[in-house]
Amino acid sequence: MEHSKEVEKGWLQLKEHWEILPYPPTVSSTPAYSVLRMFLSPLLRPLLRWRVRGAGNIPRTGATILAANHLSHVDPIAVIAAARRTTHYLAKDGHFSKPMVRFLMNATGQIETQREKGGNEALASAATVLASGKALGIFPEGTRSKRTEEPFLLPGKTGVARLAAAYPEARVVPLAVRGSRQFMTPQEHKLPRLWRPLSVNAGVSVSWYSWLGHQSGGNHSFESLSALAGLEAHEIRAELSRLYRKFTDQLMGSLKALGAP
Repeated sequence: MEHSKEVEKGWLQLKEHWEILPYPPTVSSTPAYSVLRMFLSPLLRPLLRWRVRGAGNIPRTGATILAANHLSHVDPIAVIAAARRTTHYLAKDGHFSKPMVRFLMNATGQIETQREKGGNEALASAATVLASGKALGIFPEGTRSKRTEEPFLLPGKTGVARLAAAYPEARVVPLAVRGSRQFMTPQEHKLPRLWRPLSVNAGVSVSWYSWLGHQSGGNHSFESLSALAGLEAHEIRAELSRLYRKFTDQLMGSLKALGAP
């Protein structure tokens, strides 16, 4: 889906209201990641009953947001395997407390965040990944679903939309993960059950720019965005909040349509 250059110009008029500056400014290199993938992938692939559909929808380069549903601790690994490229996740600082786990988290490019510092710090860390032209893994639900019956999918939080809006040329790819809870159920299975099937369905990607100008998306034009830029700050914030919510709800609808349970 292509975007209009006029819509792009209109959106940039509002930059002070949606900009998220990256911090830290760059993503740390992950030389150990390639080594781990080189040796572990050939060993694990014959043992796993994993299927990836729509892998061609995942860009191999450039700023990308991989948005998936979340049912198990294995979900980030499933997304990374489906992406076939280094994918960075935000992880709470508790995961970095043990030396071996810290090594694995750093080796695979995961970014330590401290929850007590709030959502803005996490968004700035996520922005670092996108500003560097890399792939960011994100769970729009904001947490792992603890529902015991379907539908497991929770309402999405608008952080994913704020990041897409702040890096409007980044591709947002919906990824429906199925079978991960049976593969490794939190608080029940200490080890993954490798014989259990798991699938990842990747949908068609969309950028904020293309969504913003589409009739079924943001439905904005250069004229409407210019008019919006001339309003009071609180009116601009209200419209941006509406757009973030609509984008997020449509993304969650895409996850459901792709088979997210």
